[in-house]
Amino acid sequence: MRSAPVTAYDLKLALPLAGFFALFFVAPLLILILVSFYTDTSLTQFGLAQYARFLLDPFSLSVLVSTLWLGVKVTLLCLLLGFPLAWTFVRSPRLAQGVLMLIIVLPLLTSVVVRTFAWIVILGRQGIVNNLLLSLGLADTPLRLLYTDGGVVVALAQVQMPLMVLPLITALSRIDPNLRDASSALGAGAWRSFVKVILPLTLPGIMAGCLLTFAAAITAFITQSLVGGGQMLFMPMYLYQQSSTLSNWPFAAAISIIFLVAVLGAVTLFNLLGRLSRGYAQG
Repeated sequence: MRSAPVTAYDLKLALPLAGFFALFFVAPLLILILVSFYTDTSLTQFGLAQYARFLLDPFSLSVLVSTLWLGVKVTLLCLLLGFPLAWTFVRSPRLAQGVLMLIIVLPLLTSVVVRTFAWIVILGRQGIVNNLLLSLGLADTPLRLLYTDGGVVVALAQVQMPLMVLPLITALSRIDPNLRDASSALGAGAWRSFVKVILPLTLPGIMAGCLLTFAAAITAFITQSLVGGGQMLFMPMYLYQQSSTLSNWPFAAAISIIFLVAVLGAVTLFNLLGRLSRGYAQG
């Protein structure tokens, strides 16, 4: 009598998880899609008016573009700062790695509300940065750092930094140190070894970190709202205004679906780049 393979399992074991997924994800999503097709707030008529209202409105499109562009800027800043941090972690002794790992994951151990209010204190007119600039004589009057695009990018980058650094650490840790030594022995300098050896092998980690950081940054409602203030409008706050303030549920549902499609499009692009990078790294 042949025994069942070790990896064999009964699909019935997945039924509880499938039911949970269908009840709390698929069903609400279908309801959201249904509501988005109503043309009036009383939910009596169907049509594509809400989608046309968004897609034909320059203001709504500008909010969507600015939100996606915010995610790109935060992702690039996290990559610029996170790669040296991950590289330092990999090349540090074990004791120092423990300290660095604590520093890296510390934002994940703190409430996002606490971290955001900390940035409000740091970037305010009487905050730490302005007081330091005034005391050093680098500024005559307090600078406007809070409620600006740069302030939102910096705050989001700090909040989302672990999502970039941890995949980079994993990718860099898998690189054989002998490859770098072999590249140096063949006459390649440090920069050429990095470009030709280290960077291609790290591309899957870069793509994974960029994907996580981008998706988290563009949906960070609390940080965008508190640090950006009322003068800056992004898709999460736009959605909140339409649903809670104006009670325009059909338009809010349409905004949600359009935003979801835009995020899925960006995720698909990152996944495609990730597959190409894995092929390039293995080639």
